[in-house]
Amino acid sequence: MKNRYYDLNTYFRNIFGCRVQKISVDAGFTCPNRDGSISTGGCIYCNSRGSGTGARAAGLSVSQQLIAGKAALSRRYKAEKFIAYFQSYSNTYAPVEKLKILYEEALSVENIAGLSIGTRPDCINQPVLALLENFAQDHLVWVEYGLQSASDETLLFINRGHDYECFIDAVEATKGRGIKICAHVILGLPGEEKEQMLETAEAIAGLGIDGVKIHLLYVVKGTKMESLYLSEKYRCLEQDEYAELVCDFLELIPEEMVIQRLTGDPHRDELVAPIWSLEKAKTIALIKNILEKRDSWQGKFAS
Repeated sequence: MKNRYYDLNTYFRNIFGCRVQKISVDAGFTCPNRDGSISTGGCIYCNSRGSGTGARAAGLSVSQQLIAGKAALSRRYKAEKFIAYFQSYSNTYAPVEKLKILYEEALSVENIAGLSIGTRPDCINQPVLALLENFAQDHLVWVEYGLQSASDETLLFINRGHDYECFIDAVEATKGRGIKICAHVILGLPGEEKEQMLETAEAIAGLGIDGVKIHLLYVVKGTKMESLYLSEKYRCLEQDEYAELVCDFLELIPEEMVIQRLTGDPHRDELVAPIWSLEKAKTIALIKNILEKRDSWQGKFAS
């Protein structure tokens, strides 16, 4: 078996017939879990940058960020087409008129073939979905919903600000519009053992979604997770342990679900632990080796 899981590069090649890369965009959004609508502290693992690049604060427009990203990724990967990935904070958390302007700006850049919108399941509504449905008629459009865990107990502890039912509602509202749906999940959340993590895999497996991003919980500076870690109230997963868990997770989800990510990308200057999380290539190699040793693959035990 050449590929034991359905990776994003393969998916893009199947659609476009060439190398396609996502370009992260910081459009200056905020988050209801930070601006006081839900909370001011955010999720316990998220720092003030909200997974952002800081490009917007540096004065770069959406199109400027995409043009710069295209140049770099063309050189590095020989990419021919690109997806504008609105990543920082919650990228549907604004009036629909503003969203339309920003998304249109992205799609006006040459060789931008589609959009990927990172957001929360409680930051979606019918006008925004109608807007995305309209773009999806002529472009590839993904909505990436942060779930993190299917356990309401875990979601409450990490101060997520929504429950699992909210995620299901967002998925159901998005279906049937030509919009692809991706779920973000995190392995290694406080209080979760292997059983709870695999329950999340089983939960999303039955929802008919199109993709998943699997993240490692790593500890960054200036977060509540840092306090938990430094007070020895939290233990990070070991690299081998994480790789085994990812393989267990992959075995439970449908083979047609696109695996958009297998681990995270911490900023070196912000990372507290685990240090091995900087070894992305090694972690992915471990996952592939474990699948091969098991003679296993994505969807092997999917119901």
